Amino acid sequence: MRVCIGGTFNILHKGHKLVIDKAFETAGIRGSVFIGITTGENLIGKKDVKSMIKRKRSIEQYLSKKGFINRATIEPIEDKFGPSVEEEFDAIVVSPETLNTAKEINKKRKRLNKKQLKIIQIPFVLAEDNIPISSTRIKKKEIDEHGNILKRD
Repeated sequence: MRVCIGGTFNILHKGHKLVIDKAFETAGIRGSVFIGITTGENLIGKKDVKSMIKRKRSIEQYLSKKGFINRATIEPIEDKFGPSVEEEFDAIVVSPETLNTAKEINKKRKRLNKKQLKIIQIPFVLAEDNIPISSTRIKKKEIDEHGNILKRD
């Protein structure tokens, strides 16, 4: 099975890792995963985004640790769709934040007479305070990449 995921992956956190792990679980032992790292217009309005090289390197390190690196393709994507509309994929793994994009991808695929992607939605990964883990919260030093609270009121 061929699975795709995408994101900014600015600070690789527990939520990102769950998406990656689910993608490889879905792909199966003989399957592959395409990981699109957003660049270009997707970054407009986002502050302090690490370079593409640094973001890719952190993903590669995680994939190597998990034993997934040989079944992964990591490439920059210039828009929120990447190759998911045109290329042959079987499934896409998303969070609630990106579910609508996956639905939009399937609409575009339908217009092109391509098979629909199986959409696998994982829940938000919550920090200790029951608020989703995000790179923004980590940058603000509210939480760490595991969701542990750093700021106390």
